[in-house]
Amino acid sequence: MGSSAGAGEEAVGDVVLLEIGTAAHGGHCVARLGGRVVFVRHTLPGEVVRARLTEVGGSRRFWRADAVEVLEPSADRVPSVWSAAGPGGVGGGELAHVALPAQRRWKAAIVADVLRRIGGIEREVDVEAAPGDDARGGLGWRTRITLAVDPRGRAGMYRYRSRDVIPLQDMPLAAPAIADLDLFGRRWPAGSRIEAVAPAGGDRPLVLLDGEPVKGERRAVRERVVIAGREHTYKVSGSGFWQVHDAAPALLAEAVLHAAGPLDGAHVLDLYSGSGLFTVPLAEAVGPDGRVDAVEGDARAVRDTRRNVHALPHVAVHGGDVAEVIADLGVGPGAVVVLDPPRTGAGAEVTGAIAAAEPARIVYVACDPAALARDLRVAASRGYGLTSLRAVDLFPHTHHVECVAVLERA
Repeated sequence: MGSSAGAGEEAVGDVVLLEIGTAAHGGHCVARLGGRVVFVRHTLPGEVVRARLTEVGGSRRFWRADAVEVLEPSADRVPSVWSAAGPGGVGGGELAHVALPAQRRWKAAIVADVLRRIGGIEREVDVEAAPGDDARGGLGWRTRITLAVDPRGRAGMYRYRSRDVIPLQDMPLAAPAIADLDLFGRRWPAGSRIEAVAPAGGDRPLVLLDGEPVKGERRAVRERVVIAGREHTYKVSGSGFWQVHDAAPALLAEAVLHAAGPLDGAHVLDLYSGSGLFTVPLAEAVGPDGRVDAVEGDARAVRDTRRNVHALPHVAVHGGDVAEVIADLGVGPGAVVVLDPPRTGAGAEVTGAIAAAEPARIVYVACDPAALARDLRVAASRGYGLTSLRAVDLFPHTHHVECVAVLERA
């Protein structure tokens, strides 16, 4: 396909004609323009589109573009559920034009691809829907959102790959309790940051402005989660780490318990423990004759975890560097390691330290499949192979996907 600009003379803003190839990790598809790789957002494999170039340059390994006109649409294309996240719009809704079943096939293909290319693992992947998402069209699931404020005091989000604030009228992915706050109908201090939290279980929503509660409200919320038939109440700082999908806390905690296997009397390390979501049910599973060591580097999350496990004497909470704490704990070969690292993954040092401790099983919760694949490659070099993988779409209308992987010594 050709370009509206002369060959080799393309500039940002030019509109080019592209045949769209396969989906790639990051929420875009791959096309080629005169031999140059172009990552194109807002499209689907097999489509023919006109796309506006957004990043070009001879020294770049690839260019970027936004599809602005679809000439030959895919059968999986639907009207966008969030037009503000379309071409030239905000980030965070890059698959809003894709039917939900196709989104899950897209993500399954990406997970399988990065496992193969980066991790050296051949595996078929199926991505399952979170409870309730199909019935509500993949909307209204975010219990936590962060907004920026433009110079006129209007709440919005950043334009994709930019610090320009686009004011919004709504945020369709936000939970109804957040939508009811009318955050977009009010004026805020220019340049400020808004965080809104809608906890499960009936607590009223919390709004933070530059980290401070609006109108002097409380700084933390209570999250009630039913895990394996038992209700647990967690206290979480308003800006603290918590799973953002309303179904995620229970679903992931139960997935971790299932993946960990029988734990009565066991020693479990809960790494990157956040506010203790997994720590509490793991402590119940090991019982008073077992032991759980929760490790977290963020001081605020450490305080949350200590509050949430204060009634569990067989839990120790450690703040600090994960690799260093593992070395100090003296992990035995019968231990089980659970880790839920940030999007960048655990990294070679931590993954190597975990494998060097020779635990019986490693349960890895990952929100980025490429980071997971990198860490799986390190684990494989230390003798640990992937024995099971569960993938769940906890981020509908975005390219993100959650995986729970089980590693055991090969």
